[in-house]
Amino acid sequence: SAGGCVCDCKSVDIVISNCVVNLSTDKATVLAEIARVLRPGGRIGISDIVADDALTPADRATRGSLAGCIAGALSFTEYRAGLEAMGLIDISVTPTHAVADGLHGAIVRATKPAGWSASDIRPVDLPRPTLQSAAAGLPVLAESSCCGGSGCC
Repeated sequence: SAGGCVCDCKSVDIVISNCVVNLSTDKATVLAEIARVLRPGGRIGISDIVADDALTPADRATRGSLAGCIAGALSFTEYRAGLEAMGLIDISVTPTHAVADGLHGAIVRATKPAGWSASDIRPVDLPRPTLQSAAAGLPVLAESSCCGGSGCC
């Protein structure tokens, strides 16, 4: 295709991502695409920012001023729910280090089961990243953010 590579369905052995999923404004689509391109038995290995389950999306937005990737962090439960909704199995979300209060660098793993089909994908409502508007003090959609700074992932 013009400007990009299109992978055949079920052609990828492993998807590796380093601190990118948290930057997406549509995480369900990202996870669905990962599931689509993996071959049966294929695995994911993602290093990402993950929030404690107690942190609401608004709490994450408040902390987002530290680094853009924080506002877009899914919680542990949201990450698992997103991967389960894509029909993936053997899911683990393991924290590796603290990034900020209630936020962690984490390793996310999952496997695509044999016999998976696109009909295994279920709708899932994952929060979209927000950043606090300095002028109004209100959350606004983070159309672009940067995983800059030290200790992000």
